[in-house]
Amino acid sequence: MNWWYYQPKPSVREQRARAAREAQRLAKKRGAASRAPAPVTIAGRSIASSFWGKAWCENLEAYRDFEYRLPRGRSYVRNGAVLDLVIDPGRIMAVVSGTQLYEVDIRIKPLPKAHWERVKTQCAGQIGSLIELLAGKLSEPVMRQVTDREHGLFPKPAQIEMTCSCPDWAKMCKHVAAVMYGVGARLDQAPELLFALRQVDHGELIEQAALVEVARGSARKTIAREDLGDVFGIELARPSKPAPRRKKAAAAKAKRPPAKKRRPAPKTRART
Repeated sequence: MNWWYYQPKPSVREQRARAAREAQRLAKKRGAASRAPAPVTIAGRSIASSFWGKAWCENLEAYRDFEYRLPRGRSYVRNGAVLDLVIDPGRIMAVVSGTQLYEVDIRIKPLPKAHWERVKTQCAGQIGSLIELLAGKLSEPVMRQVTDREHGLFPKPAQIEMTCSCPDWAKMCKHVAAVMYGVGARLDQAPELLFALRQVDHGELIEQAALVEVARGSARKTIAREDLGDVFGIELARPSKPAPRRKKAAAAKAKRPPAKKRRPAPKTRART
């Protein structure tokens, strides 16, 4: 090794300053006519603070396939190196500042339909209260189910295809790792992006929970069905109403065969 060409690792301050300069150049390059960059900004040491973001990061760190590149990725995202991050259905696109600007493209397979149906079935009836439901919140048991490592929505390594324009040959380079951590930070602000990423509709969980609440009878006395649908912007299926008792009795009576008329008893003449 020629030590004359050895370059010391830049300090955190230098990394952040370079990322800030690159962010300005990227915004200027795109111009006002195109979409403005959406950088990942980390406040403090914790990458994620919400239930959703923390669960994503913990799940990421649980996979042995990724662990050897994750520390550098954490450092990159904390120092503001993820200059642009967009989460679309089945796809994550980002621009990361390194020695130069690198483009990261991550493809994630859609959640199988049968898997999604199992998630909805297991979540049915787990909304904690009608107040939670009306606030558009999922209860803690539902969130645990959705973020379960084996049976939830998080993708497994085999379902993730990662590419980066950097020369690193590894499946997950430090730039990709930074982007994956950036997704956790972005879920703090918009947890519904997890559902979009796996190409399922989170409104189906709310709708199913609403139907369960209506079926239990707790919602009938509090809010009309149309109002409940308006709260979440969804159309709730209307259950078939049982026929009233009077109508049932009348229908049953109509089906009975007509009763046979009895012949009057013959009249007897009085003896004189």
